[in-house]
Amino acid sequence: MDSETDMVRQIRALDSDMQTLVYENYNKFISATDTIRKMKNDFRKMEDEMDRLATNMAVITDFSARISATLQDRHERITKLAGVHALLRKLQFLFELPSRLTKCVEMGAYGQAVRYQGRARAVLQQYQHLPSFRAIQDDCQVITARLAQQLRQRFREGGSGAPEQAECVELLLALGEPAEELCEEFLAHARGRLEEELRSLEAELGPSPPAPDVLEFTDRGGSGFVGGLCQVATAYQELFAAQGPAGAEKLAAFAQELGGCYFALVERRLAQEQGGSDNSLLVRALDRFHRRLRAPGALLAAAGLADAATEIVERVARERLGHHLQGLRAAFLGCLTDVRQALAAPRLAGKEGPGLAELLANVASSILSHIKASLAAVHLFTAKEVSFSNKPYFRGEFCSQGVREGLIVGFIRSMCQTAQSFCDSPGEKGGATPPALLLLLSRLCLDYETATISYILTLTDEQFLVQDQSPVTPVSTLCAEARETARRLLTHYVKVQGLVISQMLRKSVETRDWLSTLEPRNVRAVMKRVVEDTTAIDVQVGLLYEEGVRKAQSSDSSKRTFSVYSSSRQQGRYAPSYTPSAPMDTNLLSNIQKLFSERIDVFSPVEFNKVSVLTGIIKISLKTLLECVRLRTFGRFGLQQVQVDCHFLQLYLWRFVADEELVHLLLDEVVASAALRCPDPVPMEPSVVEVICERG
Repeated sequence: MDSETDMVRQIRALDSDMQTLVYENYNKFISATDTIRKMKNDFRKMEDEMDRLATNMAVITDFSARISATLQDRHERITKLAGVHALLRKLQFLFELPSRLTKCVEMGAYGQAVRYQGRARAVLQQYQHLPSFRAIQDDCQVITARLAQQLRQRFREGGSGAPEQAECVELLLALGEPAEELCEEFLAHARGRLEEELRSLEAELGPSPPAPDVLEFTDRGGSGFVGGLCQVATAYQELFAAQGPAGAEKLAAFAQELGGCYFALVERRLAQEQGGSDNSLLVRALDRFHRRLRAPGALLAAAGLADAATEIVERVARERLGHHLQGLRAAFLGCLTDVRQALAAPRLAGKEGPGLAELLANVASSILSHIKASLAAVHLFTAKEVSFSNKPYFRGEFCSQGVREGLIVGFIRSMCQTAQSFCDSPGEKGGATPPALLLLLSRLCLDYETATISYILTLTDEQFLVQDQSPVTPVSTLCAEARETARRLLTHYVKVQGLVISQMLRKSVETRDWLSTLEPRNVRAVMKRVVEDTTAIDVQVGLLYEEGVRKAQSSDSSKRTFSVYSSSRQQGRYAPSYTPSAPMDTNLLSNIQKLFSERIDVFSPVEFNKVSVLTGIIKISLKTLLECVRLRTFGRFGLQQVQVDCHFLQLYLWRFVADEELVHLLLDEVVASAALRCPDPVPMEPSVVEVICERG
């Protein structure tokens, strides 16, 4: 029962849908019925009209057959008369030909006259044995000769443009003039016009009038000379195609000769732009120059104009790379000059100037900005919209060997070489170099080794997608060169600063009379100056380099030197038993002591930290003091003065070095050497030495 109920519901729904369809389409059914009824009526009328049309066509066919039969004889006579009429018109044209040619020549309608002559030439040649036709031919030849003479005169005057001259040549060829002679004259006249264009371009390069910008110059050359060359080449190939390979070679030689002159002028103008800084205008001019020569390059492939233009563009690109390299070098030297002035200005003005860290940051940012600007400038040569950027040179060698190797790597190496040039001997350029500049350059090269070189080369490789497989300088090689430069500069800085302090110590030792000196009451002023200068160097180096690693220090390093001098070993050395009466014993003891002491390498390699730098400077200074002491003879009070000075140095210098034992050993050597050169070696009491040093 449920199924039956569901089925009844579905039947009712279907009935309802069908009724809806009938109601919705009722009007359409009515319209279709009316249309079918009308079509039946129209077809009945059409059948009647077709029957009438068939009847009429039969009648027309019957009439046409009777007319054709009636006019058959007349049609043949009309055809004969029409042939006679055409022949008479031709004869009339031939008899009127001399007068027509004369009129065309007088009116200047040379093309129409040549066409008339061409129409009648074959007939006159065929019937020239007849007297009447012979007379017409003679008259036409006279007129044609005059026409050819006027065309040649018009052609030789050269006042008209290339299209008009090409038309004259075409008419002369149609008149049967020799093609070889016309070919030579055509090229001669074209040469005159193109050389005039070249002279006008050359006049713009003269010294008196201001030369137009390079873009305007290339536009004039492209529209004037290159456009004229294209017109000449197109007209020549159309007119003298029958000349074959010989004619093509003649045209190629013609274009190659004049193209060489044009290229020479363009290169002269481009050479005037080498000192400029705006690459965008130059690249746009080169782009237009290259684009303009595409058409003649395709027309005259044998002349090699397109290849020559590409070579010029490549040569200019190389020169621009060289210009930017010189600009980077000049910028680097300018930065060094600014640093020199900044270092000298505070001393002259008596006020505090910018710190070394600030100067280093300024130099680094300035150089990096110049490098980025140079990369952006030369990147214009490889822009997609530039016509020559798809050439193999600009997709390969220009990017790898030109920009990366020639510009960037070349500048980095030039910068390292310039920095190393400050490490010359003191008598040369290195002597005038401020030590702070050496320190700054060493830190700059070290920063390049750690990060900047890798960043610059990565930036270059990203901007210039190198498709050249030629070898390039690895980043590691450049970093090694920069690190070696930084090491040499820092080593030279140590030598220069050590030399400054050594000079003070040497003069203080050599200018003093150590035999007759008074009993010491204070520390000499030069020792105070040494400590002050060493402290200033420590501050200066600390601005750019890290502290470094020191050995563990004793609990009372400031008094260790004093205890060394007052130890049993030193007391024994100064004891009465080691008086000059037993010099061999004293020397023997000293030499035995040196055998067991650690050897000090004064010029050991300098590491990139403050402690290593100060250690090197102090070693050089104390070693100089030791050697100067060995050249002098000391009295009792002279020895005591050396003892006081060395204790004062120990009080302050131990904190600057990596190993304080090094200072102890060198100062111990100084006092011991002075004692060996003293006839009366009586040391000062340690407590008195300490009091004098504390008071000083």
